[in-house]
Amino acid sequence: MREPVGKNGSGARRTPWRLLALLIAMAGMSSLSLNILVPAMPGLATKLAADPARVQLTVSLYLMGLAAAQLVFGPLSDRFGRRPVVLAGLALATIASTAAIFAASIASLVIARVAQSLGASTGQTIGRAIIRDLYDRQHAASMIGLVTSVVVLMPMVAPLIGGILDTLFGWEAIFAFTAVLSFAICAWALLDLPETRNLSLAPNSERHFRADLAALAASPRFFGYALCAGLGSAPFFSFLGAAPHVVVSMLGRTSAEYGLWFFVPSIGFMAGNFAVSRLTTRFGIDALIRWGIALTIAGCLLNVSVYVALPGWEMFTIFLPQIVIGFGNGLLLPTSIAGAVSIRPQVAGTASGVTGFVQMGIAAIAAQLGGHVISQATDALPMLLLMLIFGVATAAAVFTLVRR
Repeated sequence: MREPVGKNGSGARRTPWRLLALLIAMAGMSSLSLNILVPAMPGLATKLAADPARVQLTVSLYLMGLAAAQLVFGPLSDRFGRRPVVLAGLALATIASTAAIFAASIASLVIARVAQSLGASTGQTIGRAIIRDLYDRQHAASMIGLVTSVVVLMPMVAPLIGGILDTLFGWEAIFAFTAVLSFAICAWALLDLPETRNLSLAPNSERHFRADLAALAASPRFFGYALCAGLGSAPFFSFLGAAPHVVVSMLGRTSAEYGLWFFVPSIGFMAGNFAVSRLTTRFGIDALIRWGIALTIAGCLLNVSVYVALPGWEMFTIFLPQIVIGFGNGLLLPTSIAGAVSIRPQVAGTASGVTGFVQMGIAAIAAQLGGHVISQATDALPMLLLMLIFGVATAAAVFTLVRR
């Protein structure tokens, strides 16, 4: 039987790089699976004889699946341990990806995508809880920032990989790729993932567990941090839902070109997360959250301004300001997650799951709204204004609920 790894154990005295590498792979699986299909979405409408709104469900319902699964798997990992829940989820992701290869209609593809999201969610949700098991509040934010700064490479390259696979072999190759990758990560976790949750608690642990859950549910700060993660991510997800239609349908570019341009906003997000890994212990998570919100709003305002001022340069004016927005998101996302899972560390899995539920639920709404507003538009301005609205809403939630 594997021994639990705790803050006071040997795993806390040195950085467990092998474990961190596994957590990066686990966490990256959900975002890679989400983004890899995006370049193929305009073509899926034709190949599966479906309207674009139904094809958009492969993204929005994937996000809803991520949200719902985190609400379930986080508490399960608190009660039964991190390791068995992660292994079950990765196995489900492998099976669902394989089923998607053989989807003959948009309905069957959406069902497979939802099942894929349920399994892939475990690596992201429980990975955060594992980090909180190993580190205190400030160091947890640093480690989440470090993990995310590497994980962001996966959604950066995912649209490019998806565009190439779709162009060369068809959309089915995308799911063959994710099936193989899910299986490989599952096998790695089976061999190397330890149990970090201390399951050897006192006889009255059930009463303490319920009390911790009640305290978490009654905390305005917890919901402030959770809403910060959700609303702060919404500018990116509204962009994700709308940008492929802007680039491919409005501007006449290829899905592979969209994949290449998608690298641009990811640079800012990666830099922001890396900055968190270096600055959290010096300035604290609340200060970095405020800076992140300010930069997100400033980037959205810049995005709208240069797009209106420079017609004819759409690819540059749409994508380049995303670096600023991405950097702001990179500052606020790992810090808000660390704040949420630190309100009641004894139920970090539940806190991570609820935070993920809020984040992905808002993300699904934002992605669907992005696709909806752009389907009725003649240019990209409605998408950019929607991103700005979400940035302002983030500020309102944090300054209302998170007390200094």
